[in-house]
Amino acid sequence: MGKRKGSGRATITDVAEHAKVGAITVSRMLRDPSKVSDKLRTRIEQSITTLNYTPDPKARALASGQADIIGVLIPSISNNVFADTLRAIHDGIKGTPYQVLIGNTRYDPQEEDRLISLFLGHRPAALIVAGIDQSEKSVNLLYEAKIPIVQIYETGDKPIDMNIGLSHIAAGQAMTEHLLEQSFCKIGYLAARMDPRMERRLESYRSMLKPLDLYDPRRVILTEKASSVNCGRTLMRKLLDNAPDTDAVICANDDIALGALFECQSQGILVPDQIGLIGFNDFEMMSAAYPSLTSVRTNRYKIGQLAIEAIFQRLKGETPEHNQIDIGFDLIQRDSTTRK
Repeated sequence: MGKRKGSGRATITDVAEHAKVGAITVSRMLRDPSKVSDKLRTRIEQSITTLNYTPDPKARALASGQADIIGVLIPSISNNVFADTLRAIHDGIKGTPYQVLIGNTRYDPQEEDRLISLFLGHRPAALIVAGIDQSEKSVNLLYEAKIPIVQIYETGDKPIDMNIGLSHIAAGQAMTEHLLEQSFCKIGYLAARMDPRMERRLESYRSMLKPLDLYDPRRVILTEKASSVNCGRTLMRKLLDNAPDTDAVICANDDIALGALFECQSQGILVPDQIGLIGFNDFEMMSAAYPSLTSVRTNRYKIGQLAIEAIFQRLKGETPEHNQIDIGFDLIQRDSTTRK
């Protein structure tokens, strides 16, 4: 076995000597196992195990100009909306030398600025960021980073690099249009902790109802508090106090829709006979509720899957066919908006 550095930690040279290959071959295998033969890969992996070798990310970043890190910035680590996307990203890096570094912006633009600067300081291989509303400061930093950048969850006119998501303007229109088609006309809107995507869905609701003279600001109930089922109950209670003749409600997400349903049931209000309800994201609970709840289904796993695929294409020196992908959405109609 070759000698180790004074720290006692096995080096890439130690692994190369043990496997009787060149250090460049070991480095190539660590970066992309498909670049070496199965026989060589097995031999190198055995040496890595024997020597208990772990790559030094700082050294690799200095040598290559970047670390084997893919940064992911999301606005919440407790919101289930982002879990499927993170699962897809982790599934996508399986078997590669890359690791995921997650940052929580907490729906705070200043925190997003701070984290983007911090992450770029680690020289990541690529960065995935939620939304298309980064500050001018962050947009400039991301442009200058010269690495693959993917903005997810929403489509926009001017992606920084690549953009994968859906049109929340179109989603808001589809929700409002659906209720109008079902003969609801006194439509309310409930939302918590407004982010730009919710704002755009809300604006679609307003822009569709105002020309029909059906918009009533009393029916729009918003809060900066975190979204939850209990929050949905509270918002629904306030809406019914403000405008008891409301006959349908658009809920900014499924948590709020479920809370709104519970509040209706507690007040003896029949859904959908007296009030129709529609949510957003289409979690499993929407089909399990009684009555089942209409919702807009978003493919959050596919967003993460396409994002990581696009990044790996770029890291291989390839150019993705499209730098912007609108994955669309599906409005799943259930009992809560189906009048007999």
